[in-house]
Amino acid sequence: MKSQLTLPLLRPLVRPYICTNCLSRSIPRSVATTISRPYTSNRNPPHPPQSAYAQLSSRRFISLSGPDSTHYLQGVITANLSPPVPRKSGFYTAFLNAQGRLLNDVFIYPDGIGEGNWLIEVDAKEVERLAKHIKRYKLRAKFEVRVLDVEEKGVWSLWDEGRKEWTAHSLVGDGSAQKNERGGEVGCDDMRAPGMGKRLILPGTRKPEGEMEETSEESYRIRRYLKGVPEGQDELIRESALPQESNIDFMGGIDYRKGCYVGQELTIRTHHTGVVRKRVLPVMLYGVDESMPQSLKYLPEKEVGAEVIPRETSIGRVEKRGRSAGKWLGGVGNIGLSLCRLEIMTDVQIPGEGGGYKENDEFKLEWEGSDRQEMLKVKAFVPPWHLTKQ
Repeated sequence: MKSQLTLPLLRPLVRPYICTNCLSRSIPRSVATTISRPYTSNRNPPHPPQSAYAQLSSRRFISLSGPDSTHYLQGVITANLSPPVPRKSGFYTAFLNAQGRLLNDVFIYPDGIGEGNWLIEVDAKEVERLAKHIKRYKLRAKFEVRVLDVEEKGVWSLWDEGRKEWTAHSLVGDGSAQKNERGGEVGCDDMRAPGMGKRLILPGTRKPEGEMEETSEESYRIRRYLKGVPEGQDELIRESALPQESNIDFMGGIDYRKGCYVGQELTIRTHHTGVVRKRVLPVMLYGVDESMPQSLKYLPEKEVGAEVIPRETSIGRVEKRGRSAGKWLGGVGNIGLSLCRLEIMTDVQIPGEGGGYKENDEFKLEWEGSDRQEMLKVKAFVPPWHLTKQ
């Protein structure tokens, strides 16, 4: 029997940024049965395998090629393309608008062809939109922008809970992984959170090889949710959230020492003031008759129905009124991600805020169902890796 993936509830430490008892969500007994009824025939995905790879069909590629591509990217992304050590593999970053709000979270890779050739991995539903954005603001810069067909290249997530190092040979069997011009693989270690594994770009329908099983993208999503890693514009709201609210900083996507780029002013100001009132956090759903969970667990046997909760549904206190405590972003089964107001839903101390968090507070999500008002309780957890980023 496979062991459950768990994330223990953090207790007060020296750092104020921890989540003890945060969020919850309520549903009457009569509604609890109604919520599970339409979904009992659609079983939740099983626990993710300990060692596996999954193709990420939710991601697509944009190719940038030409002498001015590197200079252009340096001025529009939050990461630094000109660090002291030249980049040999891909990296995580984001595009912002002029007001410092998130447009797209992306991975960028040297594409293996030559100097000034880059692959931008982005949410598949946003690929055409981002390509148009780049073309609109490239002005007279000399580079070509092309959206790759899905048959040209695919991105794979690979993980092994017991493995600490990855090599091209172990991933493609014969050691013939495509190389970029600096000798690195077309791919990267996924450094957004500990244990996320590796991303690998392969041509066409080619798959990674080695002693790992192939699994679905749902397994990858469950792993992301348990680790608290948001991805794509269903979970990182376009032109709304600040990069810090989206954990882009915690996930290594912002270089605060680089020069000017679009959206830098507000990003730097937020960093120096240290005031981030909201963060994307992993959450667990539970019924009104259930006790508040003490650790984050994916329970595939529970037909809670996270998938039917409308995106951006407001989170409120159970049996209390007041300002919204956050927004629901998405989930699978009984787990998901929410944009949480820290001073209400966690014991995080925000400069200049009085703080309204109480240890036994419970929170709820309410939305209009097909024939009645639906409710569930929801509780948030702060991942341990957030503490190391303070």
